[in-house]
Amino acid sequence: MALPDSWLTPPPGPSTQAIQLATERQQVLTKPPGSLGRLEQLAITLAGLTGSEKPTIDPVRMVIFAGDHGVCSEGISAFPQEVTAQMIANFASGGAAISVMAQALNTSLEVVNLGTVGEVPELPGVRTELIAPSTANLAETPAMDAGQIEAALTSGDNAAQRAHQAGCHLFIGGDMGIGNTTSAAAIASALLGLPPQNLTGPGTGLTSEGLRRKTRVVEKALARHGEDQTPLAVLASLGGFEIAALSGAILGSAARGIPVLIDGFIVSVAALIAVRQQPAIRDWLLFAHRSAEPGHQAVLNAMQAEPLLDLGMRLGEGSGAAVAVPLLRAACTLHNQMASFTDAGVSDQSGDQI
Repeated sequence: MALPDSWLTPPPGPSTQAIQLATERQQVLTKPPGSLGRLEQLAITLAGLTGSEKPTIDPVRMVIFAGDHGVCSEGISAFPQEVTAQMIANFASGGAAISVMAQALNTSLEVVNLGTVGEVPELPGVRTELIAPSTANLAETPAMDAGQIEAALTSGDNAAQRAHQAGCHLFIGGDMGIGNTTSAAAIASALLGLPPQNLTGPGTGLTSEGLRRKTRVVEKALARHGEDQTPLAVLASLGGFEIAALSGAILGSAARGIPVLIDGFIVSVAALIAVRQQPAIRDWLLFAHRSAEPGHQAVLNAMQAEPLLDLGMRLGEGSGAAVAVPLLRAACTLHNQMASFTDAGVSDQSGDQI
């Protein structure tokens, strides 16, 4: 199997010199130390990841990976499977939440169609990289074969390469795929060793009976899968095309020196796979928000992640990450443009006029 280099090779580390310079700069800006809270550390972290004392996250690249799931045959979603293809068209026409946010934030938005049950015509802004109409039913058989997992990971890595070629300084991945919260819950259960009922949520809005059925499907999938916790085995057995592509994009972005802003439950599960494969990838991840999906907190805990926002969101698409972009921009702007005590002629903590 020809996996991307980023799957097999650890990423570079952040720049310790840039971190030191940014830390020193924060100490002489015209404010009490720590008064900007997490924005200060965010700027320092971004300095290390961008290799610059004065970091920027622009330009930002957003990529949504879309794919259908065979497990939908088990009746685990409140929405029909055709919605995946319909939403791809909605992304392209600018009507989806992430499309609106991309326009408002002046960021690029790319959609990668990896395979849908519904037909998707040629659309502006949509790349067609079809693997299959959907994954197999993970409750009965491995979701992807070796060729499919390779194709999905490579698609994600190629998206990271396009972001690198465009000079992007921040990568945001989004997901679209009816049934993908079932896949994500199964992956998280397998990797974390936690019971499915702790990680399986309502997704698109299941009733209590629907949620019980969904949990039973995840339990069945885990029993079929067994105890193998190696990232590639778990991903191929329980994952979706879009989740695998997201893992490939996260690894590929870090390998190319691009920080990644992680969205909610689905993208965090993809990030967990990446971290389990390459633990050093964790340094390159910033976490945007805490999803309302019940399994998200356990996944965040596994990566020792404290997200920037908690707004009760659970839409996916990268929408929660998009909402956090202004915070990252604010951190950089304050860090880069505030005057130092010397510049402003303001007394420092000692009371000396400097």
